[in-house]
Amino acid sequence: MVFRKKKTTPSVLMDMATKQKRYEALVSAYHADVYRYTYWLCGDQTVAEDLVQETFLRAWKSLDALQEEQAAKAWLITIARRENARRFERKQFDLVDIDDVSVSDSGVSNEEYMERAQIRRQMAALPEEYREPLLLQVVGGFSGDEIAEILDLNKNTVMTRLFRARNQLKDALEETTEKRGFGNG
Repeated sequence: MVFRKKKTTPSVLMDMATKQKRYEALVSAYHADVYRYTYWLCGDQTVAEDLVQETFLRAWKSLDALQEEQAAKAWLITIARRENARRFERKQFDLVDIDDVSVSDSGVSNEEYMERAQIRRQMAALPEEYREPLLLQVVGGFSGDEIAEILDLNKNTVMTRLFRARNQLKDALEETTEKRGFGNG
């Protein structure tokens, strides 16, 4: 029995080229957003870079499943969330508190830096059910509908959690400001 080597048809090559172009467009459009989100999740530059790489690797493998280009950002963030969860399934990493990580930003005064650090601490202290939708809205720039899709929740539930998260954050920040005022006065 003789086997012949099948020739690659031009349509297959065209499909691969199209997929490659779609993938490159996806990476160029959303790499920064996915990195910013993963960095916020893990607080470590190296881990965030690994998560982004794994996210886009999974995106490449299932790129044909993406049917609506408008949903690409939410799709990638969902993949990134799942990759972050897998990270804990595979291996337990040494975690670093995000407040201990210094990010150089020459345009930010010490007072602004302290305010931002306080907000990050208070956001990190929120229960996860409130923190995650708030992060997706503030860091990711997602709408209520997109957050509902990413977290697999009802939109009304998401909007309620966002409302409560903002209120809890506001109360915590006011309480901290009051304590700071009494201590320094």
